[in-house]
Amino acid sequence: MDSTKTERFNKGWDKLKEIDGEAGTSVIESLKDISPDLGVYIIEYGFGDVYSRNILDNRTKEIAVVAALTAMGNAEPQLKVHINAALNVGVTSEEISEIMILMSLYSGFPSALNGTFALKEVLKERESEK
Repeated sequence: MDSTKTERFNKGWDKLKEIDGEAGTSVIESLKDISPDLGVYIIEYGFGDVYSRNILDNRTKEIAVVAALTAMGNAEPQLKVHINAALNVGVTSEEISEIMILMSLYSGFPSALNGTFALKEVLKERESEK
């Protein structure tokens, strides 16, 4: 990234790479031609300010985000990024599957099914990359 970026940006960029890896970088890159400022806001605020807080560990944060995105039911691309992130920070596929079951209680079977199928796709993609 540009060396003229702020300390806040650099802190967020490091956290984004730590949690989301290549998937997070791809999201930011995909915004460069249409809304580069949105990418900067995601990095600075989302990862520099919020994700960099130390009250919850990365694993707990990703469990919460996967649950929230599953419950929303309309954020499959973001859910897949965060399922990958959850796996990257030590959440198991069995635990993510359990999150989907729990969400069936709070957001219904359609969102839980969609979340489960997103998990299945992510696992298949990760397996094919090995």
